[in-house]
Amino acid sequence: MAPPENPNGAGPAAPSDPTQPQPQPPAKSKGKKKDEKKDDDLSEEDLALKEQLELYVVRAQDADPGVQKLALESMRQEIRSATSSMTSVPKPLKFLRPHYGTLKSYFETMPESSDLKRYMADILSVLALTMSAEGERESLKYRLLGSEGDIGSWGHEYVRNLAGEIAQEFQKRQDDDMPIDALMELVQQIVSFHMKHNAEPEAVDLLMEVEDLDLLVEHVDSTNYKRTCLYLTSSSKYLPAPDDMLALDIAYTIYMKFEDLTSALRIALLLDNKSMQYVKQVYTATEDLQLKKQFSFIIARHGLAMEIDDEIAADDNDKEGLQEIVNNSKLSEGYLTLARDIEVMEAKSPEDIYKVHLIDGRGASSSLDSARQNLAATFVNAFVNAGFGQDKLMTAPSDSSSSGASGNWLFKNKEHGKASAAASLGMILLWDTDSGLAQLDKYLHSNDAHVVAGALLGIGIVTCGVKNDCDPALAILMEYINKDDTNIRIGAILGLGIAYAGSQKEELKSYLSTVLGDSEKSTLEVLIFSAIALGLVFVGSCNEEIAQSIIFALMERSEAELAEPIIRLLPVALGLLYLGKQESVEATAEVSKTFDEKIRKYCDVTLMSLAYAGTGNVLKVQKLLGICSQHLEKGETHQGPAVLGIALIAMAEELGAEMAVRSLERLLQYGEQNIRRAVPLALGILCISNPKVNVMDTLSRLSHDADADVSMAAIISLGLIGAGTNNARIAGMLRNLSSYYYKEAAHLFCVRIAQGLVHLGKGLLTLSPYHSDRFLLSPMALGGLVTVLHACLDMKSTILGKYHYILYIIVLAMQPRMLLTVDEDLKPLSVPVRVGQAVDVVGQAGRPKTITGFQTHSTPVLLAAGERAELATEKYIPLTSVLEGFVILKKNPEYNEE
Repeated sequence: MAPPENPNGAGPAAPSDPTQPQPQPPAKSKGKKKDEKKDDDLSEEDLALKEQLELYVVRAQDADPGVQKLALESMRQEIRSATSSMTSVPKPLKFLRPHYGTLKSYFETMPESSDLKRYMADILSVLALTMSAEGERESLKYRLLGSEGDIGSWGHEYVRNLAGEIAQEFQKRQDDDMPIDALMELVQQIVSFHMKHNAEPEAVDLLMEVEDLDLLVEHVDSTNYKRTCLYLTSSSKYLPAPDDMLALDIAYTIYMKFEDLTSALRIALLLDNKSMQYVKQVYTATEDLQLKKQFSFIIARHGLAMEIDDEIAADDNDKEGLQEIVNNSKLSEGYLTLARDIEVMEAKSPEDIYKVHLIDGRGASSSLDSARQNLAATFVNAFVNAGFGQDKLMTAPSDSSSSGASGNWLFKNKEHGKASAAASLGMILLWDTDSGLAQLDKYLHSNDAHVVAGALLGIGIVTCGVKNDCDPALAILMEYINKDDTNIRIGAILGLGIAYAGSQKEELKSYLSTVLGDSEKSTLEVLIFSAIALGLVFVGSCNEEIAQSIIFALMERSEAELAEPIIRLLPVALGLLYLGKQESVEATAEVSKTFDEKIRKYCDVTLMSLAYAGTGNVLKVQKLLGICSQHLEKGETHQGPAVLGIALIAMAEELGAEMAVRSLERLLQYGEQNIRRAVPLALGILCISNPKVNVMDTLSRLSHDADADVSMAAIISLGLIGAGTNNARIAGMLRNLSSYYYKEAAHLFCVRIAQGLVHLGKGLLTLSPYHSDRFLLSPMALGGLVTVLHACLDMKSTILGKYHYILYIIVLAMQPRMLLTVDEDLKPLSVPVRVGQAVDVVGQAGRPKTITGFQTHSTPVLLAAGERAELATEKYIPLTSVLEGFVILKKNPEYNEE
């Protein structure tokens, strides 16, 4: 700073100094007393500066342009060189405040188009920073009138302020249809300034305000594209409808520009409407076969049904290799590698899970072999040993004869219990199609219709999420779809729905639609399950024909049939077609208003809640809360799906989920019974496989509720939030509940199911439909969960009745929560990784750490909810930025071992 030398630098005008201050007193006379007081507080340096600036103000109004120019120059120098702390106004601006009005009025009198006028405008623009009245946008006004100088030289705060004013001005000019070119030039300058100074979020915000995100692409460079895209994708969750897709689109373009192809692929999967074409673009953008393999792993995890064609891989061997990965055929062996590494291969029996010896007192001694207890044990056994290929009930080695132990267990179940028992074999051999189909085959030749039905369902379960070019499941199940026995038909139909969920297979559409349309031959149950199967296979496809056939099926139902509890799955099937597709549902929703009044509202609410599932749309949540706030007469059932809908919509992002948990607390206090029954299930889906303590406590409280339905729903939900986590606290709660409800068969059944869920896959699996750092939502997984939850809204008639096999639909959401690193030949490769709590680093400067409180393990490792992994070695480079599932590592060429 150089205030002291300057006074004499004013050259020829110096002698007139003594006469100079005379014009000033009038301006000061009002505040004279105050000013004197203020002046006493200032240090000498500040006083000198103040007088200096006051002198410049007067000189700037001098008649001689030379004097004016000099004064303005000096003022400019002062303002620019003044550095200040963040909290206080820079000194020159502070001292020039009283003269803002004077300078403004003088500015109006200056001759047009003179350079001096532009100079003056620049200074006024900066002064307006602290002076202008709210909403006047004077800083911007003078900036546009001023000279075209470098915008950054006035400092960050000035640029920020301008950006804010531009946003307001832009709105106004758009409303009044005024030209915006001058503004856009300024925007260009500001954006390039922000991008150079690590303020990417501010640049993005400004461009969103002026609706011109495309500008970003030319301003990002290799140093800041990751931060920019992270901000774009994170903010897309909070943007209204068309803007969110636009933000993602731009992020995709930027990732493609910098060849960060795996990140581009994740965005392509998120952009539903353009998914396939973008995925193709990502594949064709590289020649590297290893990268293409990594893409295929990501696609397989997401569950996208995709054909690898010649464009993607020219060589037939490569094509086959990639198709194999996309078909998910590596899943089983990867999962078993993980299990061997963690040493949990040994089969567990239901008793190992119940841990009866830890319970003291009643309930410990109930060893009676009731059919319902055996059915529960079947499910527990299936859930716990899911995917391990061996257990102690169904696949136990049969020494005596081929139909030894497994046959025995099968016949410890009554009628429809046998179906679930046979199907449980499919769950135990999950993802392992070859041995699964071989072992289930013997049950297809049984004389007991229930066993055959179970085996058919088992075939569907074994091939769930694993595709095969020769489609064995389709071939086997198609033979049985038109048999006379209802149970066998349901087994085959549901098996198809589970095996081909999300694949949108055309053949299935014609077969299942004929079953759905043929109401003479098909019973109500068959109709409902074929609708559900269609909903799962064409999940999120918005397929009009199928929607039509489900709607007709709904319209043709008689009064008596509409009173059946299981009818509630028909609207769910219809909703699945539009899962997460937002506005696309509206036409169908209009049609649903013409249904019988018994089901009209139910259908309307279900459609809305599924169409907006996973979108975080606040307006829809408000609407559903509105529906829940009405107090209705008995017999209305549509509030249950509304409560579930709140959870489904809000689960999209952390903030929404926390808010939803609070709203659900309110509903518990003020809601009617039918609302209270749905609240535990809603909490269950909000925190699925993520046992948050506050939710755990609420559910624990509700599990002792006076209303049987509420307590059963709470028990099942304890299983859902702890699914696959082996959470000791939940396991303890469930053990206590098993002794508390030892006389209540229905409750005990729920407790057992929950125990099975908590130990899902011995703690190696998760039910969360989100993957890839909670960024992508797998539609099949969500579809499966939604179906099961809607069935749970009326447990007595579905899961506790004869439709307990609906529980197997949850297999669609089961995925290993592993990180398995493989080398370029896809053989497992053990490397050290750090696993810790994920930290949200959006918008933070520099290179902040993305995980906290980490521990270092060797892969393969398990990732809990909210955890993230990063490589702890420089020796390899992962081919994807998100370490989850299968990750291919390539050797780092620059690494040299010390």
